[in-house]
Amino acid sequence: MSVRLPIGIEWFREIREKGSYYVDKTGMIKELFDEDFKISLITRPRRFGKTLFMDTLREFFDIRRDSRELFEGLEISKYQELCDKWMNQYPVLFLTLKDVAGGDFPSAYEMLQFVISSLCRDHTYLMESEQVLRGDKEIFERLSYQKGTRGDIQGALVTLMRMMAAHFGKPVILLVDEYDVPLAKASDRGYYREMLDVIRGFLGMSWKSNPCMEFAVVTGCLRIAKESIFTGANNFVSNSVSNRRFDRYFGFTEEEVRGLLEATGLTEHLAKMKHWYDGYLFGEIEVYCPWDVVNHVSMLKLDPQSKPANYWKDTSHNEIIRSFIDLPGMDVRGKFETLLAGGVIQERIVEDMTYDLANSSEENLWSILYLTGYLTRVREGKYPEGFQREEGTTVLRIPNEEVKTIFEDTIAKWFRDTVTGMDRRELLEAWWSGDDRKLTELVTDILFDTISYYDYKEDYYHAFTAGLFVGAGYAVSSNKEQGTGRADIVVKDRSNRRALIIEAKHSKKESDMERDCQEAIEQISRKGYVRTDLKGYRTILCYGAAFFEKDCLVRKC
Repeated sequence: MSVRLPIGIEWFREIREKGSYYVDKTGMIKELFDEDFKISLITRPRRFGKTLFMDTLREFFDIRRDSRELFEGLEISKYQELCDKWMNQYPVLFLTLKDVAGGDFPSAYEMLQFVISSLCRDHTYLMESEQVLRGDKEIFERLSYQKGTRGDIQGALVTLMRMMAAHFGKPVILLVDEYDVPLAKASDRGYYREMLDVIRGFLGMSWKSNPCMEFAVVTGCLRIAKESIFTGANNFVSNSVSNRRFDRYFGFTEEEVRGLLEATGLTEHLAKMKHWYDGYLFGEIEVYCPWDVVNHVSMLKLDPQSKPANYWKDTSHNEIIRSFIDLPGMDVRGKFETLLAGGVIQERIVEDMTYDLANSSEENLWSILYLTGYLTRVREGKYPEGFQREEGTTVLRIPNEEVKTIFEDTIAKWFRDTVTGMDRRELLEAWWSGDDRKLTELVTDILFDTISYYDYKEDYYHAFTAGLFVGAGYAVSSNKEQGTGRADIVVKDRSNRRALIIEAKHSKKESDMERDCQEAIEQISRKGYVRTDLKGYRTILCYGAAFFEKDCLVRKC
């Protein structure tokens, strides 16, 4: 229980020097060199250890550091010849673009200027170097004070690498972390094309026939090839969640999670953590999200009764699901319901992607959800009984309970927003006038147009019915103490001194709906829901409602 966990620490040196728990992924350095490349793009969902891996590379290669002690006893230290040739032998230019965002293009561009300025300040020694050209020093100074021209900004990496190569007499290793975040954020905020133009020049110029670059490693969520960011890059190698190469290096394997739980004395929580945080199939290995594992183990250390929570939703690009639902001309609701019920879908996956959602196809959108971790591939041979995969498609499912809750929360908010924005005058009038035939028709129509989840359980129908009154100016309570039991839904219109009591039932089959409606009505009377908490209300209307899948039947008491 005394194990120190690296909560929020993304820097390899800090983890090692503080003695924090470290899952050894350094063997990937060796595997990196198993393929001849000039640029290696590695794409994985966020919070799967990309930044820590990139910082590990910086510590390993950077000529300005002495890192041998940090790597002692780790897997990479077994390869002595490789370590002698590469460890702390090359200048390294490392930057992360994960903070380049803003509400509009000017503010995001300012953040890019700040990132470049900070990068320059990490290499101020170049201003004193006799090997560096005076013209480059002038550009460097402008960049340092965030006064660079548009050309200075777009050529900043080329300038820095040229200066470093001149100073050290060796080509530079370029490490770019989260290269696509500026484009993802720009897509959300509506300035995608402006940001694309900047990033295409900023990154693209750095590796096009650049003699000052030894090689580059780039990480992100998507491979953005259609926008030509990697056009002209020689020896370009891409690795995504579909590839077997590097499949065990991003995310925790079950063996690694079990090792952490054994070290902290929490092995009895493995099954529940597997249900919540496992299930991502990278290549041919199933992995847990490391961010979730470490955070939940930290909570369990404080309180062994802690229930699994959603740690990923506050850190990831969750707006993408809502964008998916809202796009006109795409009827994806049935597929969402299949996924939320634990089923699978099959789609054609395109790995050369774009974040420009406004001009995206349904094929591209499913691909984005897959590549960013909201969906995962189903292993061959693990398909549901009788399922036949079509040639050229990938079978997809929601990876785990945590991601499922993100879908559910997003859909619940979408439903609330949709209901709030619709004209509900006819629906509300039907409730207050006691027109149960009209209610049956209108509620069924809304239910049919809604994305269902919770596999049609009764709680889902309670939430759906209560949601019909959201934002309409009424006080709505669900499962509140009423009489001798709990009324499912109570709606109070205080200004008109009237109220609704609604008891909702989930029918097991369509033929049971009439009977279940009558049972709901009898329950309201039998348990005395009307007698308490509604004194002073002149009109109290009671309804029984029965639901079966996408059908609703409403009966007035």
